[in-house]
Amino acid sequence: MIARIALFYAPAPRDPLWQAGTAWLGRDPQAASAVPQPDVPGLPEITAEPRLYGFHATLKPPMRLQPGCTWHDLLNAVTRLAATIPPFDLPPLAPTRIGGFLALTEATPSPALRALADAAIAGVDAFRAPPSAEELTRRRRAGLSAAEEAMLAKWGYPYAFDTWQFHMTLSRRLTDEEAARIRPAAEAHFAVALRARRRVRDICLFTQSAPGTDFVLAERVVLRG
Repeated sequence: MIARIALFYAPAPRDPLWQAGTAWLGRDPQAASAVPQPDVPGLPEITAEPRLYGFHATLKPPMRLQPGCTWHDLLNAVTRLAATIPPFDLPPLAPTRIGGFLALTEATPSPALRALADAAIAGVDAFRAPPSAEELTRRRRAGLSAAEEAMLAKWGYPYAFDTWQFHMTLSRRLTDEEAARIRPAAEAHFAVALRARRRVRDICLFTQSAPGTDFVLAERVVLRG
């Protein structure tokens, strides 16, 4: 059973960034197993929310499938989409506080990364069931700009196209005191991994079996453009 499916970017399993990210969050969504976290006070609680989703950057956010659409229908569509997109270099990343959360973000903008996200948002939208009233209320609770509200109405997600920003979430929303303590720990933890160059070679499909359960990395679809 699949409750929701998402299209995410996730580093390759042997990439030091994947190993650092899964350790930071305390879970490997590809192996569907717990991972020991670094000894940072409060880290298990601070990472509880992003742990559910796994270490990733959102391309197409979690969605329910339209009635009559199947996993294989969506997988075939993502495979066709990936066949039009060539692999590309991921820009350098750095721990950043964004909207109160700690995340890895681009040090320099990447047009190729933006193009991938744009293609993912639009390319499989026909498979997406409309968001529920509860989901829309939850999205609006953060306070949306006019542009974000327009994206929510059209795509079911406020952060798409001009309002999208690449980020790999590392925490829940932090207080200033927590951020001052956690950000240096994250910088130290990810320092070695972030020095390595890496390429984006695939799109990852993450699935959730039931509301509130952990997302797992179900499929990697290779970019072949």
